[in-house]
Amino acid sequence: MLPGNRKLNLGERPMIMGILNLTFDSFYPQSRIGDDKETLLQRAEKMIEDGADILDIGAESTRPGAEPLSLEEEMRRLIPGVESLRKNFPEAVISVDTYKAAVAEAAVEAGADIINDISGLSFDSNMADTIARLGVPVIIMHIKGTPKDMQKDPRYDDVIGEIKEFLEDKMALAAKSGIKREQIVLDPGLGFGKRNEDNLCILKNIREFRSLGRPILIGHSRKGTISKVLGCKGPEEALYGTLAISAYCALNGVEILRVHDVLENKQVVTMISAIQRA
Repeated sequence: MLPGNRKLNLGERPMIMGILNLTFDSFYPQSRIGDDKETLLQRAEKMIEDGADILDIGAESTRPGAEPLSLEEEMRRLIPGVESLRKNFPEAVISVDTYKAAVAEAAVEAGADIINDISGLSFDSNMADTIARLGVPVIIMHIKGTPKDMQKDPRYDDVIGEIKEFLEDKMALAAKSGIKREQIVLDPGLGFGKRNEDNLCILKNIREFRSLGRPILIGHSRKGTISKVLGCKGPEEALYGTLAISAYCALNGVEILRVHDVLENKQVVTMISAIQRA
């Protein structure tokens, strides 16, 4: 359930979440919007025309090695952007990518519908209580470490089991804080404290997360694992690999795909859905 008694109906194909980066240093340079509000609105409009079901807006880069952004700077970049999206696209479903409770609260007051917390309620002890009070859905993601250090030799004995345990613990925290179970989406966190083999293992075993009983989001768009597998020079060459993962996720029942390229990914999952329904 979204603010204003709206509903996000997870149907027979994955929903497409379009990425809007109000950043200057995200790993994919072409996704960076910075402070340019005109570009933000143009990209949001194009994503909606291309079939985006959700717009995910963030102001802090969480690429490997990124320095944390101050609360004041994140507020300065993000809140006017949320307000502008809500004013210009009143029917849009807006997700805000933040791990700070104060930012989450201000964003919902500005018109956001969903909080996407890459820390899985871990970095800010007030986040779970804040989301419960706001009554909005939350995306709980697994991360090992912080963006600054998460790729410094991460190791797992059982990557699937450890991620599931983390997500179960965070769902328990959410419940204790008063977040309704039906308001939770889970994200295993591709690339967030994972080696290449870990990311591939997560995808191969994505159905294992079904036992947690909540919808799954996958954020794979143009990430480093694709470049490593395909020998790409960087994210600029990783579209086809992204589409391959989107197709795989669609075939395996993943509910939400977080991507840079809305039109291409939407066409992939729509085609697969049509075949499945035939």
